[in-house]
Amino acid sequence: MSPYITLEQWRALIEVVDAGGYARAAEKLNKSQSAVTYAVQKIETLLNVKAFEIHGRKSMLTPTGQMLYRRALALVNEANELEQAAHKLSAGWEATITLAVEILFPSAKLLACLDRFGLESPGTRVELIESVLGGTADALLSGQVDLAISPQVPPGFLGDVLTQVRLLAVAHVDHPLHQQSHALTYRDLRNFRHIVVRDSGSKRDQRAVTVEVDQRWTVSQIATSIEAVSNRYGFAWLPETHIRKELAAGLLKPLPLQEGSVREILLYLIVTRSDFAGPGVQRLAAMLREAAD
Repeated sequence: MSPYITLEQWRALIEVVDAGGYARAAEKLNKSQSAVTYAVQKIETLLNVKAFEIHGRKSMLTPTGQMLYRRALALVNEANELEQAAHKLSAGWEATITLAVEILFPSAKLLACLDRFGLESPGTRVELIESVLGGTADALLSGQVDLAISPQVPPGFLGDVLTQVRLLAVAHVDHPLHQQSHALTYRDLRNFRHIVVRDSGSKRDQRAVTVEVDQRWTVSQIATSIEAVSNRYGFAWLPETHIRKELAAGLLKPLPLQEGSVREILLYLIVTRSDFAGPGVQRLAAMLREAAD
């Protein structure tokens, strides 16, 4: 059975709610106020419901209207996504793919994937957002990205475990922490500087992957953290894949902690709109899965 109500009528209902009235909705939709009013009345008549009721001089949603508004939003958003996906497919591979990647993910694997992808689709531009902790979730929730590698799966998204990253508590081989004659405890760490990489999310969790110490430097990049630790400025939990050369050369050395010397972080691969992902996003996601195995 064909639907009685058109997408344009649903859009009118949504805009009346979002704009706060028929007059403003008409301005935003570039229609007359009578046309917008008629569209909403048509919905009410066809469904035999009351979407709005008058309170003073304002039109307020009824409980039924609130349900219609929520479902209409989902319907219109899905229609928009379907149109965008159709345009991408008709034009071939996407012109641009944007991905947000947690900086814990090995950069060598990421760059190798992007290079392979470039050989298969040289006409597709890739925009990379390098993020920390909540920054990846923010990029997903704001609709900025097509694909993400994140340590958390935000509400409304699905993700598959891509890989597990080992963080090692390390310091320079000559750091005073390595001169202790006993297994280190939290109390020992409190006397020295902790180097932390800043959460790039809008709601930063100060407790994330850190310990409370009197001295702390907070930096924006893992490379800066590695350089600081390598120059004896402090200790840090650093991804093993990023410091293999320093460990092999004996420059950095794992701290002999009684507990907590290793932290394991799961990273998830998340396709923002998997139902509408274009061929480029699907191919790049497949390459990332292959590289992580």
